[in-house]
Amino acid sequence: MKKIIFLFAITLIFTACKDATKDNGKLNIVTTTTMLTDLVQNIGGDLVNVQGLMGSGVDPHLYKASEGDVSKLLNADVIFYSGLHLEGKLVEVLEQMESTNKTTIALSGTLDKKTLIGSEYFASNYDPHVWFDINYFKQFAEKTASVLSEKDPKNASKYEANEKAYSLKLDELQRNIKETIASLPKEKRVLVTAHDAFNYFGKAYGFEVVGLQGISTATEAGVQDVQKLATFIIDKQIKAIFIESSVPKRTIEALQASVNSKGHDVKIGGTLYSDALGNAGTLEGTYIGMFEYNVNTIVNALK
Repeated sequence: MKKIIFLFAITLIFTACKDATKDNGKLNIVTTTTMLTDLVQNIGGDLVNVQGLMGSGVDPHLYKASEGDVSKLLNADVIFYSGLHLEGKLVEVLEQMESTNKTTIALSGTLDKKTLIGSEYFASNYDPHVWFDINYFKQFAEKTASVLSEKDPKNASKYEANEKAYSLKLDELQRNIKETIASLPKEKRVLVTAHDAFNYFGKAYGFEVVGLQGISTATEAGVQDVQKLATFIIDKQIKAIFIESSVPKRTIEALQASVNSKGHDVKIGGTLYSDALGNAGTLEGTYIGMFEYNVNTIVNALK
């Protein structure tokens, strides 16, 4: 019944909004996460209007749509979201958008699931944090350019050119971070963070990754989780552990206290950007800047 009422409400809003005209003739694009907002801005350039639902520091696992968000979605020409249940609490809303024939694209749907990291603890059975493998993000860029070209064919060549230029920047990013990581001895490449957002990063760039909370921040770490990980840190003689910008720092601080109480000095190596970029207008507010910042922070703290 709730779903029927929701659909009816959506229909009413859609009827009221569907005739709204664009003030500049550009495609109206709505994205969910900050990573996707930055991606679409790079591919669309000045040909599109981009509105991101989530801002810096926002946890997409727990994000719920507001009435304003629904209005933005209904007035969009295209909606891009990550998928694999990353935006778990937005799934129903996004499905309703699809039911109104709105162009709604889960960018992770372009990836070969045979290459993804499985998870028995997550609703999709796959780890959704795929943007931490740059090769996957390049596939996101290709799909974005394809969708925009289909919706706005007269500017297809511009979207394709933007995608190629951005792909070259991603290739450069890949080279730079591999060079930085190479300066860290292999035995020190152990990354301990608040939750398992970095498994694709670990797989792609040779790190053992351990998250205190698991893949989704909807689950909370208990005392046994903290004690078990504390023992792991001591056994591995890990120098630093990391806070995440979109996850409360208290769990990592509790872990640090537990380790230190056992006689091993572990420091908090810094704050990493995991499920959201940094503030708009900063280096960390872009996907490329975020990735470089994270890698530099990790390597410098673990040396």
